[in-house]
Amino acid sequence: MSADVTARNPAPAPPGRGGGAAGGGLRRLVLNGLRRNMRQYGMLLALGLIVALFQIWTGGDLLLPRNVSNLVLQNSYILILAIGMMMVIIAGHIDLSVGSLTAFVGAVAAALTVSHHVPWPAAVALCLLVGAAAGSLQGFMIAYLGIPSFIVTLAGMLLFRGLTEILLKGQTLGPFPGGLQKIGNGFLPEAGPNTNYHNLTLLLGAVLIAAVVWQEVRDRRRQQEFSLEVLPARLFALKLVALVAAVLAVTLLLASYKGAPIVLIVLGVLVVGYGYVMRNAVFGRHIYAIGGNLPAAKLSGVKDKRVTFQVFLNMGVLAALAGLVVAARLNAASPKAGVNYELEAIASAFIGGASMSGGVGTVLGAIIGGLVLGVLNNGMNLLSVGTDWQQVIKGLALLAAVGFDVWNKRKSGS
Repeated sequence: MSADVTARNPAPAPPGRGGGAAGGGLRRLVLNGLRRNMRQYGMLLALGLIVALFQIWTGGDLLLPRNVSNLVLQNSYILILAIGMMMVIIAGHIDLSVGSLTAFVGAVAAALTVSHHVPWPAAVALCLLVGAAAGSLQGFMIAYLGIPSFIVTLAGMLLFRGLTEILLKGQTLGPFPGGLQKIGNGFLPEAGPNTNYHNLTLLLGAVLIAAVVWQEVRDRRRQQEFSLEVLPARLFALKLVALVAAVLAVTLLLASYKGAPIVLIVLGVLVVGYGYVMRNAVFGRHIYAIGGNLPAAKLSGVKDKRVTFQVFLNMGVLAALAGLVVAARLNAASPKAGVNYELEAIASAFIGGASMSGGVGTVLGAIIGGLVLGVLNNGMNLLSVGTDWQQVIKGLALLAAVGFDVWNKRKSGS
């Protein structure tokens, strides 16, 4: 009788055994989420650590409002290139020509506006068309003629660098019209009452915070609808608080100086737009498909040649936009502009989570990777570190990021 009662009413489990099942499930859920996003979370933590270290080493100079604004302006064109390069690498290719193409587009812009007095809005449109044509030419040879992207873009790197020298005749050409200069150096105008802050920047920050919260909540609900694993409510709330705090801090820093740079608005539109395309649009899914498993993508009906062509066309347009930003910031076109920009963009993509085998990466990851390099550059300049050691440190950072990716894949496979 007593055995029967015991069977129907089992004694409570001792702490740390059966009673810990819920805690163990929570730990597994968190660990699974970390594993799925290990590279991105790892780079976020690395970025935060780098910022904290340089903030201490520079005596607080790194996060001064003026320096934060300069950090955005100095790295905007690399971030623009990194977005396009991430898409190229996800598709399983590489583009070595983007640095030379940015220089060539800057030279074209100078020839149009300075030498031939073309209105700057028309010159901007023509320069974007030049970038689209260059990307289309390379994309056609890669996608439809079957020439490896490494060879085609290496030839493009030499070709566009030579054309830049020819167009500028080895000399610097400038200055640009005021409207074009604002693309690289301008800030949002002042508006509203005097609050000791830039009001438009505060407004944009509030809109961005609302958008971030809405997007995170929406994604969580969609995952729950499809019975996917989501973070527990407390961890999700902690994640939202961290995101809001980061956006608010950057907003206040920029608003306490001259406000948000115009190029930051352009960059924000690109991040949101390309992030949506890569997450939700058919074109984005096809890029992941051909980079992840090309034979399977072909069997599924993906038109891989057209997708590859469009990826390089897009890269050409973004390289042209970066070229305009660089030229506007320097207020002149130089034959030496864009040197090593392709390496910076490739490094940003790999540090941000891209894989050498293709099929892996995000637009946000490219931005994080670019910011890691940008903060390293800025912090080392503030500390007067020589360019020789800067190259060594950035090389080690890239090697560590790729090594971590290889280690993570082997661990996942095992």
